[in-house]
Amino acid sequence: MDIEALRTFVEVADAGGVSPAARRLGVSKSIVSRQLARLEAALGVQLLARNTRGAALTEAGATFRDHAARACAEIDIARETILPAGELRGRLRIAAPLSFGPTHLAPVLAKMALRYPQLHIHTAYSDRFVDLIAEGFDCAIRVGYLQDSNLIARCVGPLHGRLVASPDYIEAHGCPETPADLAGHEALMQGTEAWQFMNGDETITVHPRGRFKADNAMALAAAAAAGLGIAWLPDGIIKDYLASGALIPVMTRYPPPPAGIYVVRPPGLHASYKVRVLTEVLIDCFEPAQVAD
Repeated sequence: MDIEALRTFVEVADAGGVSPAARRLGVSKSIVSRQLARLEAALGVQLLARNTRGAALTEAGATFRDHAARACAEIDIARETILPAGELRGRLRIAAPLSFGPTHLAPVLAKMALRYPQLHIHTAYSDRFVDLIAEGFDCAIRVGYLQDSNLIARCVGPLHGRLVASPDYIEAHGCPETPADLAGHEALMQGTEAWQFMNGDETITVHPRGRFKADNAMALAAAAAAGLGIAWLPDGIIKDYLASGALIPVMTRYPPPPAGIYVVRPPGLHASYKVRVLTEVLIDCFEPAQVAD
């Protein structure tokens, strides 16, 4: 049985259709359709029920999908064990944040691609929450404070940030002195996240409120500079605003605990060799002094 046909079937099953699977695989829809037809003919069963909106798994397809995914994973592991030392092949799909990725991650990934000429690196930059399993990513790079999930995470470096506001906002609304004071201020947030602050060894958690939200840290920095409210932002995003005086740190007696830069992957016994190498490369690059800049 053709392993590439199995891999194609898993991609179609997870993507929900031939067209999105073809985009993930970087091949034409006709190639995907032919591989599916050959696999169904070899098995003698229909795996997918095709319709105008995509493709849905049949009962047989739903049963076969997990077995096919495990077989593909085992073949990948077997291939990795016989590769010459230091060699990487195949495709590595990474989800990365738009606010942080193009400036901090893209140069690292470019160096990795130069180091491993047989490796195909496909990176999707977006600040939305990406479902790694459903969307077919090998891993994601996430920054900040991780939410609880069944994903496996490895911290590759710290991420320092602070509360900031514009001088105009402070002049109009005053400056919060303690975490409790934040209840009387407009918070600029990505969603409904909690903010944490350190008071010596004690961690204080605050659930701020505000009317302006965005899923992009650069958009929140611009909103803070415009005087809309107070935001927690990474130092790398706000360094130019701080240098120009457009934003100033607030509530400095209660610093936030360091956040992190993480490589997260779907649950499983072993990370692929490609993901392990990516993790090691990021750990080497993201020394504390560099990330804080």
